[in-house]
Amino acid sequence: MKTTFLEFVWIWDKMQNLMVPNHHKIMGRFLSELYFSKGRRQAVLMAFRNSGKSTIVGLFCAWLLTQNPNLRLLVLSADHALAQKMVRHIKHILEQHPLCDGLKPNHAEEWAGDKLTVQRPVKGRDPSVLARGLNANITGCRADIILCDDVEVPKTCNTASKRQDLIQKLDELDYILSPDGLILYIGTPHTRQTIYHKPDWKILKLPIMDKNGQSVWPERFSLDKINQIKKTTPRFKFLSQMMLEAVALDNQRLDDKKLKIYSQGLDYTEANGKAVLKLNGHRLVSGCAWWDPAFGKVGGDKSVVACVFSDANGFHYIHQLLYLTVPENEEATSYQCQKVVQFLKELMLPAIHLETNGIGRFLPALLRQELSRQRLAVAVLEETARQNKTERILGAIEPPLLNGNLYAHESVLKTPFIYEMQDFNTSGNTHDDGLDAVAGCLLSEPVRLKTLPFFYKQRPLWR
Repeated sequence: MKTTFLEFVWIWDKMQNLMVPNHHKIMGRFLSELYFSKGRRQAVLMAFRNSGKSTIVGLFCAWLLTQNPNLRLLVLSADHALAQKMVRHIKHILEQHPLCDGLKPNHAEEWAGDKLTVQRPVKGRDPSVLARGLNANITGCRADIILCDDVEVPKTCNTASKRQDLIQKLDELDYILSPDGLILYIGTPHTRQTIYHKPDWKILKLPIMDKNGQSVWPERFSLDKINQIKKTTPRFKFLSQMMLEAVALDNQRLDDKKLKIYSQGLDYTEANGKAVLKLNGHRLVSGCAWWDPAFGKVGGDKSVVACVFSDANGFHYIHQLLYLTVPENEEATSYQCQKVVQFLKELMLPAIHLETNGIGRFLPALLRQELSRQRLAVAVLEETARQNKTERILGAIEPPLLNGNLYAHESVLKTPFIYEMQDFNTSGNTHDDGLDAVAGCLLSEPVRLKTLPFFYKQRPLWR
């Protein structure tokens, strides 16, 4: 007998002596409309923690198999145990729900804890329901419906490299899904760069409180209970897990969203014997280059050169960042020196600060030789880092960032620098090579006093 999904849910809850809460009805209608829509379907279901979304999704999977036993479902989670938990839930429903009678197979091997094959007209090599962890090999699988259940958790998204790896793995699902298939992400955001931000997908977002500040499930979460959760959990965790807001971790200090982005290049002119360099419509008064060197091998510390310009109004422009990666067949120091000299030449910089810690001890002489060979008049200023790196980065970058005085060229967005900002925290356990180079530039900037109007009493200009 064909039934609607909400009828299927009502029967199940009646068996448990429960009433169907209103937000479950909202989820049910959303899932039903997805199933009956045409073509490739992509959707996100976000609901607050302990909202019963896994219960509803498990019921949805069981109901799908009553509608079409030939369907193939893949449950993908952050790890195999989590995916297996969902499959066991589906298995329990198929065994207990009266409308699933006749779906259980005759052979025990087809009724395992991580894969199920129901009685179906069409025999195939793929099971009806399959559980897989994010790191499992799913190349040979095929599915009509893919459920990405809690693939975004702290251990898969707490650094930029992990987030990139997660995105790449999820992109591979397009090769597994059938042409008219359905892919559904289910979960709560754990990072500001959440995978659940999908502007072109159908999205259902159910936070614990509605726009009027009322609980969406008052029978279980009264306002007093919600306020208690607020008091006993960090603010960022309540916002992300209960209100479904993609927020930064509590200890993140450098908000990349506060960077002001520009696209203009350098504008150099000469008039009346004077050289004028402008950027973004402002005349520049200084420019600094800082090289934080490393061997530049894949997987190690990054060798980074930063260029920061400043204008008379106190605005700073991160104009270009060069992350040096040395090819296997190249000698690290000479190769990097050639690239750095080209960098300085293109940006018309008069000097470069070079950290002499570690590999940097050998570089000043080599860099001066390369500058001399190319007949480029650039001073090499040797620097030794003594201050704690975390304090140095925060002290240099945080003030202009918060004051709205820090700009970045659009090309900077394509480098690892933005990921370094997003991951940077006071623990000091993140990649920060680009941040360190930019901090060096900012800290090398001399203090300037703004020119006062003519009617102010002031001494003759000495600078």
